[in-house]
Amino acid sequence: MKTIILAGGYGTRLAEYTDKIPKPMIKIGGKPILSHIMNFYQSYGYNDFIIAAGYKKEIIIDYYKNSKEFQNLKIIDTGESTMTGGRILRLKSHIDKSENFFMTYGDGLCSINLDDLVKFHKKNNKIATVTAVHPPVRFGELEIDGDRVVKFEEKPQSSAGWINGGYFVLNSDVFDYIDNDQTLFEKEPMTKLYQDNNLNAFKYDGFWKCMDTLRDKISLEQILKDEGPIWKK
Repeated sequence: MKTIILAGGYGTRLAEYTDKIPKPMIKIGGKPILSHIMNFYQSYGYNDFIIAAGYKKEIIIDYYKNSKEFQNLKIIDTGESTMTGGRILRLKSHIDKSENFFMTYGDGLCSINLDDLVKFHKKNNKIATVTAVHPPVRFGELEIDGDRVVKFEEKPQSSAGWINGGYFVLNSDVFDYIDNDQTLFEKEPMTKLYQDNNLNAFKYDGFWKCMDTLRDKISLEQILKDEGPIWKK
């Protein structure tokens, strides 16, 4: 199966890095998070990568041009200002009719079992499967009576609901749900998919971390230092 990785956005919340490099090229433990993501897929035997580049694409191209680690890798310019749906649509010619493929973002890591995700997708026979994860919980919950704190609890992550974890399996029919470059995949296409009963959620309770902020980068660095690449099989 092919793996599309969206790596063309501006990454403005990490401007201290993304003024100079695209967000997926920010290094965790001396290696771009993009490489960590591809290593994760490789650990399950998925080696066919398509990088949807855009902002500062030349840095990604230059870094991987002579790569021996990722030999089946295409880096496609999908436009600097293209939205997520538009980037996917621009890769339509690289996906065969009726083909299933992975799609994820270039800034998140998790330890989901990819084989189980694929089996779930095929069993349910929908156009799209999204991995649902619990959002990270940063703050404790206070219960107050008047001015007095009567209860303080670090809210467990498992009780915080579900969000889009960014690890998808999609069928080529998904291209029919995307209009143009300005289509945000997470809005109209996903809304229409669930309205058509063509979107399922694979619930996942394990490790998941998105690198949105400097705090997240530091956290991933610490995890890698303490535990190694726990996202790999």
